[in-house]
Amino acid sequence: MPRTMTADGKRPPSIQATFEDALAKLPDGYVDGHFGNRPWGVTVKRSADGKRTWLYGEELGGTDIVSFNLYHLAGSGPTLKPCEMSLAKVNAFVLGFEPSPAKAASRS
Repeated sequence: MPRTMTADGKRPPSIQATFEDALAKLPDGYVDGHFGNRPWGVTVKRSADGKRTWLYGEELGGTDIVSFNLYHLAGSGPTLKPCEMSLAKVNAFVLGFEPSPAKAASRS
């Protein structure tokens, strides 16, 4: 089955590439934002060697959380390890989370 092409004849980025791009745009440390029309607080920590990114997010005034580690190790591609939740939930969150404009601008 051939891969999907865009109108300009290029292949769209993979879900993994889109996920990593969205994650890279999040600032280090704590940021407020919105996901699913609800307020969230998210903390992102990146290791000094760039091999691990950790994210923990919680719905402010609610009970939902998102937590995972993303590893970049030699010899293998990126490895995403959600903490007791599905990969689909983690992907949806990272792709859909909108940080507050003031803090998000500091990472650009």
